[in-house]
Amino acid sequence: MADHLTEGALVRLLASHTRQTGTNGGLTPRMIVASGLLMALVGAAFAVLLFSVADLRGAQRLAQQSEKLLMVANHLERRVVDLETGVRGFALTGQERFLQPWQEARAAFPEQASELERLAGGNAEQQARARRIERDGTSYIRDYSLPLVNAARRNPDTARTVAATEEGKRRVDAIRAEFDRVVATERDLAAARQRHSDAAADRAVVAAVVGLTGSVVLITVFAGYLTRAIVRPVRRAAAMAGRLAGGDLAARMPETGVGEIRVLERSFNAMASWLEEGRAELATSRARILAAADRARRRIERDLHDSTQQRLVAVMLQLRSVQAAVPPDMPEFREKVARVADALTGALDDLREVARGIHPAILSEGGLPPALKALARRSLVPVELEVDVPTRLPEPVEVAAYYVVSEALANTAKHARASLAHVQVRADEDGLHLSVRDDGVGGAAPGRGSGLVGLTDRIQALGGTIMIHSPAGQGTTLRADLPLTGP
Repeated sequence: MADHLTEGALVRLLASHTRQTGTNGGLTPRMIVASGLLMALVGAAFAVLLFSVADLRGAQRLAQQSEKLLMVANHLERRVVDLETGVRGFALTGQERFLQPWQEARAAFPEQASELERLAGGNAEQQARARRIERDGTSYIRDYSLPLVNAARRNPDTARTVAATEEGKRRVDAIRAEFDRVVATERDLAAARQRHSDAAADRAVVAAVVGLTGSVVLITVFAGYLTRAIVRPVRRAAAMAGRLAGGDLAARMPETGVGEIRVLERSFNAMASWLEEGRAELATSRARILAAADRARRRIERDLHDSTQQRLVAVMLQLRSVQAAVPPDMPEFREKVARVADALTGALDDLREVARGIHPAILSEGGLPPALKALARRSLVPVELEVDVPTRLPEPVEVAAYYVVSEALANTAKHARASLAHVQVRADEDGLHLSVRDDGVGGAAPGRGSGLVGLTDRIQALGGTIMIHSPAGQGTTLRADLPLTGP
């Protein structure tokens, strides 16, 4: 069974158990079923092994008992022979020295006969033979050898008769025949026990091999199932979580797991979808805010240009007319009017500069290249400008690029202590790519009061990216990429 167990069979078995028990297909019942199968297989193998070991121990004990029985039977048979030879020798010679082995055998026979009967207690037939041997041996001693010894002492000629010696031989031969049957039967029993022991050993080996093989196969299948059902999905979830943490909100997991793993996959996908929708809504909201701010800038710039500047220009012209109309004999009044007109001219220039900073009119009228050229001319740091923008770009992209370059040049002038700045702007089908680098002291970073935080927000709101590389003492490089379509 274990040799033919496959992962598919295990999966089908787990699924069948899930349907039968009414569980919801979670991992816990599957793990319980798989663990139960492994425990059942290992337990069955060990049970067979333990039974086989018990049989082997029983067979070993019986073999030791059989060996002891044969040894006792051999010693007892020699005692019977000693009884017969001692009596015969004394009867034929009349010499007392022949009675010594007879006396020793006569003294030892009862105890050894009882030992033989005890050892044969496991087999009724052998026990019956042992009892006959004890009975016949006791009868031989009591009814034959003792009377014969006494008779030989009284009348040696009577004890030497053929009848007397033949009777003893007949009795001893009968007893020895019982010994032969005991030995033969015991050897047969020992052979049968040996065969049983061999069979038990074979069962133990087969149980061990089957248990080990089945355990290895089942553990391998179980490990494969765990790898496929848990490890791989978890590793895939970790990889997807890494992509999600890196900003790839489009990362999704296939919902192919089982139980809690599928719940995890669905939850991950739901979370990723929610984050993606939230980022899209945030980007849209930021774009709307930026668009509204740009419209407000344009409106303020237009109001300043069309209303306030025009009124100031009209007032200045009136002052110049008043200055021209002052009589020559009032030089002090003429000088005061001239100072007021000059001050009003300076205020008008300042207002034009403020209006240009709020939203340069040249950007709306001529596009990005002329607006960047105007920035380069006004920069306090010499600028090398390379612009490759053959057509007008979407207004949010032009505004964002303009303010990126404007803020970068302003930071260069204020903080970099640079002698030269290089601005490169290029538009292609992938988007607008711009870089601003200088040869200053470096050390610039967003969030340190450099004004780059607002630029980062503006670029990201349009779906673009911005990168600042500013090692200390090696200048600063700012790169930004803007898509030409909305986020």
